[in-house]
Amino acid sequence: MTIKLIAVDMDGTFLNKEMGYDKPRFAKQYAKMKEQGIRFVVASGNQYYQLKSFFDEIQDEISYVAENGAYIVDQGQEVSAVDIPKEDIELVLKELVSNKKFQIVLCGKESAYVLDSVSDTFFNIVNKYYHRLKRVGSFDEVNDQILKFALSCPDEETLQLRDLLRSSIGSTVTAVSSGHGSIDLIVPKFHKASGIQLLQDKWGIKDDETMAFGDGGNDIEMLRHVKYSFAMENGSDEVKVAAKYLAPANTNSGVLEVIDQYFAGRGPFQD
Repeated sequence: MTIKLIAVDMDGTFLNKEMGYDKPRFAKQYAKMKEQGIRFVVASGNQYYQLKSFFDEIQDEISYVAENGAYIVDQGQEVSAVDIPKEDIELVLKELVSNKKFQIVLCGKESAYVLDSVSDTFFNIVNKYYHRLKRVGSFDEVNDQILKFALSCPDEETLQLRDLLRSSIGSTVTAVSSGHGSIDLIVPKFHKASGIQLLQDKWGIKDDETMAFGDGGNDIEMLRHVKYSFAMENGSDEVKVAAKYLAPANTNSGVLEVIDQYFAGRGPFQD
């Protein structure tokens, strides 16, 4: 058994509650990955420019499945960008504006966009996940490839509102949620698993040579896709059902712990 690709979700998975990770420990692991030809892929709903900021000097050595699979970058080079057609954007915006429970972030290839009317508090929260973020008077002003919609909603109503969107505009965009008041609307049939598959095809890597980690609903396709799939201990119940194995919580460096197990031939890697 040889692993050739390790894919990690970020929030609630690779990152701890302080949005950090054990950099010295990971640096040692990454050196081993390079020695053994293992590809490291960041798979997240977040913006590419935010994701690369976590990896300093190796940010252009690794690969990214960003925006929940809509934007894929390999070693600093764009591999794929799947945007939402203009007429679909207009249809979706009409639906979203009619529901006052949503705050909308329009996620483009070059930047993310919020309306001038949003509070500074909301802007600053969004800016943590979208490092390129602009205010606009109207979404009609935006001239960019739109990769997805990111919605903020009341935490306790997340799944109910996700299902409502699936009923109303599910044929146009797919509603996925990592939970906690966050819903993404993405192009149907494109998600983290489709992004991982594209990179696997590019590199000639099989599902049984791939390891993946996740904690939220937008990780489910990816976890079902690979042989060595790990749900975080802090993950949702549906994620734990989708994954084959359980990793320690993100607060205990669960991803790094499992990677150490792999290099030591322990746990599920004993065969």
